[in-house]
Amino acid sequence: MKATAKNRIDHILKAAGLRRTGPRMAILEALLNARKPLTHAHIAKKLGPAAPDKVTIYRTLETFVHTGIIHRAFLRKRAWHFELAHNCTDTQCHPHFTCNDCGTTHCLTRMTLPLASGQPRGFIIHRQRIQLDGLCPECS
Repeated sequence: MKATAKNRIDHILKAAGLRRTGPRMAILEALLNARKPLTHAHIAKKLGPAAPDKVTIYRTLETFVHTGIIHRAFLRKRAWHFELAHNCTDTQCHPHFTCNDCGTTHCLTRMTLPLASGQPRGFIIHRQRIQLDGLCPECS
């Protein structure tokens, strides 16, 4: 791990009030290096043979969600996809685009969409997620 990545990971964990552990650092590094949201299985695969067990990965992801380091970006094929929360606000996640042909998901961090409004009486929106589907530039 490069010194700058290690410093960033240390800073993120310290700001969240979390201890530095091997699994936390490895999982956070995998998410930092990812260019798209990752599932539990993606993270385990990226960490390879040295990956912590599935329960440790799951608990670490839940801890990171609870402390606001990461968030659940979207649910696809019954698996949550996780990413760092720094590109999103408390009420809105940046849009995600998934190609129907190649299956690649892209984070559209520069795209902005208005928050939903005009909801029926009694509905309270806590967080807005936008998932777009279509063809990516490589497949269109």
